Amino acid sequence: MKRIHRLMAVGAVASFGVVAAASAQPADTSYPSNSRMPAGDWRTINRDLAATRYSPLNQIDTHNVGRLERAWTYRLNGNSTAVPIVIGGVMYVPSGDRVVALDGETGEERWVFVVPRPEGQQRGPGGVSTRGVSYWEGDAEHAPRILFMAGTKLYALDAATGEPAAGFGDGGSVDVGVPYRGTPTIYRNIAVIGANVNEVPQGPPGNPRAFDVRTGKKLWEFQTVPQPGQPFNETWGDGWKDRSGTNMWAFAAPVDAARGIVYLPIAGPAANYYGGDRPGINLFANSIVAVEAATGKYLWHFQTVHHDLWDSDMPSAGALLDVVVDGKRVPSLVHVGKTSYMFVLNRENGEPVIPVEERPVPKGDVPGEWYSPTQPFPVKPPPLSRVTVTKADIVTPEDTTPEHSAACHEFWERSGGFYNAGPFTPFMYHAKGTPPKSTIQVPGGTGGVNWGGVAADPTTGIVYVNAQNTSLVGWVEDKDPNVTYSFEAVGSKQPYDRASILGIGPFFSFSAPIDGKWDENGRPAGPTLPCYRPPWANLIAVDTNTGEILWKSVLGINELLPEGKQLVGNAGSAGPTVTAGGLVFVGATNDRRFRAFDARTGEELWSAVLEANGNANPMSYESASGKQHVAIVGGDTLHVFALP
Repeated sequence: MKRIHRLMAVGAVASFGVVAAASAQPADTSYPSNSRMPAGDWRTINRDLAATRYSPLNQIDTHNVGRLERAWTYRLNGNSTAVPIVIGGVMYVPSGDRVVALDGETGEERWVFVVPRPEGQQRGPGGVSTRGVSYWEGDAEHAPRILFMAGTKLYALDAATGEPAAGFGDGGSVDVGVPYRGTPTIYRNIAVIGANVNEVPQGPPGNPRAFDVRTGKKLWEFQTVPQPGQPFNETWGDGWKDRSGTNMWAFAAPVDAARGIVYLPIAGPAANYYGGDRPGINLFANSIVAVEAATGKYLWHFQTVHHDLWDSDMPSAGALLDVVVDGKRVPSLVHVGKTSYMFVLNRENGEPVIPVEERPVPKGDVPGEWYSPTQPFPVKPPPLSRVTVTKADIVTPEDTTPEHSAACHEFWERSGGFYNAGPFTPFMYHAKGTPPKSTIQVPGGTGGVNWGGVAADPTTGIVYVNAQNTSLVGWVEDKDPNVTYSFEAVGSKQPYDRASILGIGPFFSFSAPIDGKWDENGRPAGPTLPCYRPPWANLIAVDTNTGEILWKSVLGINELLPEGKQLVGNAGSAGPTVTAGGLVFVGATNDRRFRAFDARTGEELWSAVLEANGNANPMSYESASGKQHVAIVGGDTLHVFALP
């Protein structure tokens, strides 16, 4: 019988080589480098092609940030995690089934584009990506354009009017074949996109692909799962065939504009927690793959996880900056993902700038599974999130409450203990009719560092990261052929017995009720908190020149805890932004706060309470009057702040 893990699954896709590789001819007049970007612009989801999320604006600084106040707000058509872009004082942001252009000074609408519904249909092709839109500055023959994804269609609009761009696809859009919920990466006349596919072992590939921003013509497609006859096909056994997952679901890809290289973050293969049907290290899963932006030609790869059994895929590729090693400046890429390990790579060849070691990791006991004996570990910095948990790590009454601590100990004892052997502990096997062998994976679920990734100050080589401490509890068992197990099912959209999938109680993490009360089914009767000791999230600064952690600041509070115990860390998947004013701005927390920290010391200098959690990356821009603003989306509202 084929065995598969019965746990929640999160995304990936795969293949290798170049398909339909029509050579793109970059226009010399288009925007090739960050040096030409006005300081007040924010032109991509991560501001620049290097994905630094660094603003050179310094009007708001450590001395006056405490005076920040709301300048204006704009209600979006539905909840969003978008990062607005700003060009010349005009802001562009998705809003449900539309894209809007706003005056960056006042928030007044300049134009609104509504995604059209197919004739005769009640519903359109899907809402605009809730992550953001992209900008192309045009050339001698074409006006600037706004590009974005809606369903499986790539749209191009005239940036000045919001009208569909003439000559692009069919009436301003082209069907790319698969949905993508990120933002197009625009380099010269090329738009690179990823793919979102189902997380079942067999299905459509999640290949990144590229299109001409002028015509919509497809330029290339990169095979993330090598096919027979292609290099690295042997790393899959027979599991390459129709393999899904192994996709670029990350919301953008950084580009080395001077070298014409785009860095594709390729996620893990489906299924997430069982890989017996794909023996081998599974390239290019869980890898950063460097390709020629113009052609999609493979250049190099670096795999962060071999044979992923933890859903430790690639929510971002990281940022590009130069690192100084032994007095020499090295062009580098800095990546931190769900494993919370930071890799600093030479972006010309993929070689580690800070050494990486292959170290032995625990082996599981699932029948038919293939286990990699080692995994890559950077020698420094240490992991930015918790990577192990034991009974000794359970919260004390002083950490949270006596009731919560007691409930955590009760959960541990009632479950017969939990297994964790350190980093990369795999889920163990549960044979029918035997007591479950519950495993705790840390980081687990959403991982240590998710799609927020890093913010990098290119003037210092310091990067800033929101690092969570998360866990996932479960085991591997024989799949019931009469039951469908999927991410949707675990998300409670289909009826099922949670306990039969995840062990005791409805736990995706090692957590227990704050007040210690369980219901008659052994489930928490109220809000829960993690059972391992806080902090549960930190904002961290790392010097990539040395690999040293400079400071850690607890990120987020929990107001359900007593006064004096609330600063425990409480973060989501978003990340920070850094400015030349010496500030690190970050939302991300589940306490509805938007905060500013001193980039040098990690001291919290300012915060504002939002109407909803600001689970989006912040940005900063200059309006037409020359005033610096800072913006973040929280729930269905865009909040914009400035000095009075």
